[in-house]
Parts: sequence; C-alpha cells; structure tokens
Amino acid sequence: MTPVVRVHGSAYPWGAKNVDTDVIIPAHWLKTTTRVGLGRGAFETLRAEPGNLFDDPRWAGAPVLIAGDNFGCGSSREHAAWALADLGIRAVIAPSFSDIFSGNAVKNGIVPVVLPQAAIDRLIAVAQDQPVTVDLETMTVTTPFQDRFVFDLDPFRRRCLMEGLDEIGLTLARDTAISNYEIGAGEARPWLIPESGYAGVAVEGDRRT
Repeated sequence: MTPVVRVHGSAYPWGAKNVDTDVIIPAHWLKTTTRVGLGRGAFETLRAEPGNLFDDPRWAGAPVLIAGDNFGCGSSREHAAWALADLGIRAVIAPSFSDIFSGNAVKNGIVPVVLPQAAIDRLIAVAQDQPVTVDLETMTVTTPFQDRFVFDLDPFRRRCLMEGLDEIGLTLARDTAISNYEIGAGEARPWLIPESGYAGVAVEGDRRT
C-alpha cells in the first residue's frame, strides 16, 4: 500500500448525505476479481447524468471528496474503497462514516476525515475553485484562505496510512520476531516439526500421529 502523509489538490464539493456503497459502486461491478478499472464504475448512476460533478473537468482527478453524514453506509463491500482509490481519491471528508467503510478505506490508503457540518459547508464553498490539503502529520485540513480544521484519527490507523501498512505489511514487519519464535518453538518441541510432510499430517513411514 502506498503511504499517505499529505493529500493536496482539488476536492469534489459534493456534500451528499447517506451515500451507500451501491451508489459508490453498483452491484454488477462486484463480479470482478481485480481492483484495477473499478474507477470506471465509481458513482456510475450519478455519472450517467449530463453535467454531473464527477465528470466535470474542474475536478478531474480530484484526490479529495467532500461528503455528508453517514458516508459509505449499506453493504460491507470493499469494492467501494477500491473504486474510490482507482478513481484517484485519497481522502474523504465527512461528518461521519459507516464503521465498515471507514476500516476498508484505511486498508486501501484512503484517509477518512471526520469534521463537523460547519467545516464541511466551508470546505464545499472553498472547493468550488480552490484546493484543499489534508495533512496526517499535523492532523489538519487547510485551505488557501487560512482555514484550519483539526481532526482526530485512531493512532493505529494513522500509522498504517503514513507507513503504507495493510495486514500483509503489518505481518511482514514482524517477520524477524515470527521467525525467531518458530525456531525457538521447534528447538523446544521438536516433535511438532515432522521430518517431512506437513505438521499434524501423518506421512508414509512416519509412526507419529
């Protein structure tokens, strides 16, 4: 996963409330087994309408999405986070998120920023023609007009985002400790490690059960 420390650029000034995962990525896109290309299906229903926000050249490739309450509600599909990431979104700012979506977002390198509605309203106004900056080092959202909004994020999730760690990365970071444990366990309990075959599975010629 690519580390995320600072997200800067234009922001989709959307503000819609109760956006569920079916709006983010319709169900018929869930047949795919790859994350690549899901950005084409992101907000498909909305993008079918002429003049929609997501195809407006003023916000083409925007890395920030400004939304309303309860963003990412509905099903637990991780495809929603995959689609946003493939669309180029690296931070979503909203008053609240679905818990499952928030977790999926972090696992896919997307920063879920929670700010009060007053801050959302201000950012939507600024984003009409100015960039927005989300900074995980200072835990702030700022604008060229000296707006400065402080947000909170679970320290573990913040670390994962800043260091680019998903579950696999977290496990690999403990590779030395895991290897040392396995070596020590094998020396202390050699009967757990068969000479051939898999642990716990009897092999031909092996009297152990």
